[in-house]
Amino acid sequence: MIITLLIKGFFERYMAKEDTIKMDGVVEQSLPNMQFLVKLETGITINAHLCGKMRTRNIRVFVGDTVTCELSPYDLTKGRIVYRQK
Repeated sequence: MIITLLIKGFFERYMAKEDTIKMDGVVEQSLPNMQFLVKLETGITINAHLCGKMRTRNIRVFVGDTVTCELSPYDLTKGRIVYRQK
């Protein structure tokens, strides 16, 4: 129990949600299971999936859409699509 609380406190202190990197990109290809290949504005292509709120609200993302992605600073090849721009 004490170890679990210590680990939880460690992750809350050092692994905050605000540590993500937000970047804009264009969807290049649609993959199975709500995953997409997104080309970021820096020219890097990443594999991104839809966030939970977009899945529950049935927001559709198509090839050619401009989206905002969140990237983890630990793995810059994977991301999460959090917003579809109009």
